[in-house]
Amino acid sequence: MPVLGPQRQLLSPLNSTSPATPRLGLATNQTGPQCLEVSVPEGLFLSLGLVSLVENMLVVAAIMKNRNLHSPMYYFICCLAASDLLVSISNVLETAVMLLLEAGALAPRAAVVQQLDDVIDVLICSSMVSSLCFLGAIAVDRYISIFYALRYHSLVTLPRAWRAIAAIWVASILASTLFIAYYNHAAVLLCLVSFFVAMLVLMAVLYVHMLARACQHARGIARLHKRQRSTQQGFGLKGAATLTILLGTFFLCWGPFFLHLLLIVLCPQHPTCVCIFKNVNLFLTLILCNAIVDPLIYAFRSQELRKTLQEV
Repeated sequence: MPVLGPQRQLLSPLNSTSPATPRLGLATNQTGPQCLEVSVPEGLFLSLGLVSLVENMLVVAAIMKNRNLHSPMYYFICCLAASDLLVSISNVLETAVMLLLEAGALAPRAAVVQQLDDVIDVLICSSMVSSLCFLGAIAVDRYISIFYALRYHSLVTLPRAWRAIAAIWVASILASTLFIAYYNHAAVLLCLVSFFVAMLVLMAVLYVHMLARACQHARGIARLHKRQRSTQQGFGLKGAATLTILLGTFFLCWGPFFLHLLLIVLCPQHPTCVCIFKNVNLFLTLILCNAIVDPLIYAFRSQELRKTLQEV
């Protein structure tokens, strides 16, 4: 939070939405090339957070309401929505507290604000880590459903799914607490960046392999029914477009923020890096946008879930 000053170097300077707040402990009179800084209005940031909040609440409510959706795949989607929900709540809560402090509606007591800041930081970090974990879990679940279709229900059982979900939440909370406690160590930022790269590679490998299998299956069907080659090409292009949307959205929404963390370690004082640091609000807005897009990609494409949403 901005009231704590620049001494916090992990999430407090990174999740601030106040464009006038010094970030990362860098001097405000630092000279360098003219920077392009994208200003994100606080009203827009709050609006995106509220849209994500409502959208993901509907996903959670729909999955909990419809017993036909009580399966491991939809539980993973539900947990992803819950993680995105926490991303929205934590960012909206912090922005609201900042605005109240700036307006003088809240007394800026240092001890209380420090404790509140720590809680929000852990909430934000754990929600981000759990979101990435559940995106990876969904990819693994879909991979097993395609390549081990006959054994899927024996491999991915409800007890195993619940254990995986519990492990992800516990690991996210513990890891986030450690990250916030040791925020001033470069190893913390490198661990976060490595975790993002690992999730990106995992999703890319699994989805590319799934696309290759789907195209191979489509070619076999086409040969069986003697369909034209254009049909096969059309299926391949559609699959490639879906894959591009999945991985492209993941990389574009999360990549800039983790690039930001990496640059803090590699070049905290370099003028070019300082210019990138000034756009942290944009990077956090992209993460909020990802919380809005995730239900469109993973949840709303299900006809059963859309039907339940209409009832809700």
